[in-house]
Amino acid sequence: MRIVSLLPSATEILFALGLGDNVVGVSHECDFPPAARTKQVVIRSRVKKDATAAEIDAQVRDFVSRGESLYAVDADLLEQLKPDLILTQDLCHVCAASPDDLASALARFSYPPEVLTLNPLDLGDVWRDVLWVGEETGRAEEAEHLLEKVGEQLESVERAVAKIEHHPRVAFLEWLDPFYVGGHWVPEMIERAGGIDLFGLPRKPTFRVTLQDIIESIPDVILVSPCGYSAEQARNEYRNMPLPDQWSVTPAVRNNRVYALEANGYFSRPGPRLANGIEILAKALHPMLTVSAEAEQAILPIAIGAATAPITTARAASS
Repeated sequence: MRIVSLLPSATEILFALGLGDNVVGVSHECDFPPAARTKQVVIRSRVKKDATAAEIDAQVRDFVSRGESLYAVDADLLEQLKPDLILTQDLCHVCAASPDDLASALARFSYPPEVLTLNPLDLGDVWRDVLWVGEETGRAEEAEHLLEKVGEQLESVERAVAKIEHHPRVAFLEWLDPFYVGGHWVPEMIERAGGIDLFGLPRKPTFRVTLQDIIESIPDVILVSPCGYSAEQARNEYRNMPLPDQWSVTPAVRNNRVYALEANGYFSRPGPRLANGIEILAKALHPMLTVSAEAEQAILPIAIGAATAPITTARAASS
């Protein structure tokens, strides 16, 4: 079976199911596992990624207002690859290619491939998509084994969190200029990690909030995880923002509980690594927990002077 994946999370699922050799084409954002980078890129974003957060937001709004796609499909290459199956999504037309982006390209196929459209709204949907991809590709047993490992990881985190009485109030920022808060599966992730999401609504899209909204919500913890950014990029973006004096009196800022997190690997992509994301959240919200080295290293305190400090140092500063 020859497979083209236009969705980074689907690419991760395919490789996790042992189908890496079957993947012949990917999107420009399919970067995990590293072997995904060796595949032919059949779709690219029309948004300039090297722009500032405000400029990227303006570009997206401009494309959407004109009814134009944010993605350009290499129809010639897609036809040459002769895929039997194409994986895409219909959840967020900003985050990845949709079926509409494929329409004109597929019209030239004499025998169009099967198109599998994923549309997860919460964690349950994500795990069901893993099973669905497994069934469609003849890897149902591998999909079940993968979810067994995910389940064990989640149970371990939830057992640890169950012993904690204090549940901090959390503002999860999915974009900084303007501010957007995480939605869909993110509120559920925060809840499972022992936190209280101040804004996000389960199964609902991300939405815009104001700086004053965040200040007035009195967050104990602020998590900075802009979609498409690494933790280092998120930290730099935050540090370069002009913020009013009011911001510094929020409990999160006052107690050095502002953390930068990588969105792509652990939060914005609905794939198996969301389980790692919950473990990372649990550590950020409850620094006393013992977690994997990966989770510990994924958390970057943002407070000036604590940028490279371990999470335990951030905890000491807040006690």
